[in-house]
Amino acid sequence: MSERAEKMKNALEQKLESVTLVAEATHLRHNLSAIIRTAESFGLSDIYMISDRSKKVSGAAKGAEKWVNLNIENNTKQCMDKLKSKGYSIYVADLHPDAYTPDTIPVDRPIAILMGTELSGVSEEAKAMADGFVIIPMFGLTQSLNVSVASACLLQRITTRRREIVGRGDLSQAEQHRRLTEWLERDEREKQRRKARQNLAREAKT
Repeated sequence: MSERAEKMKNALEQKLESVTLVAEATHLRHNLSAIIRTAESFGLSDIYMISDRSKKVSGAAKGAEKWVNLNIENNTKQCMDKLKSKGYSIYVADLHPDAYTPDTIPVDRPIAILMGTELSGVSEEAKAMADGFVIIPMFGLTQSLNVSVASACLLQRITTRRREIVGRGDLSQAEQHRRLTEWLERDEREKQRRKARQNLAREAKT
């Protein structure tokens, strides 16, 4: 197996299917891109974007998006119903008096963290449907963080705690094999496209 294939295999072995991130109506392109990169860097298998702007969302992170399943849902209820049907507990990031912290939030079952919009935070609909709330303890005068930074603060601790229960990762062997095959085939197609472009460029110069 090539060195690149080994890196892919190692990443898949550490993927977490039981932790996911939900971005509700995040419209700023750089925030979408950063959220996707953040989720992938902590080994999430899937992330969810609630938005009716599917084209904008799907093109937000052309790099990290290749290594994580990006699910685009049209509305909050549809997304939360889907996650609950899969067995996830859903916690929204919100300044709620009864909010958990990343150290106290229950991680004994699959967990989804829902992040709100840049301006108004999490919707009332999401709060009403959620299983609970989570907050990042802060000690300065600033009491808000960029959504991608907040996502990183939450995921770092939550994924660490979840891995203490499930091990390195929790993707099935069959799913790891399927994705590895898919990634390697995609790599080969991209390699062939690059080679074709290079050949065309050389021919144009002659």
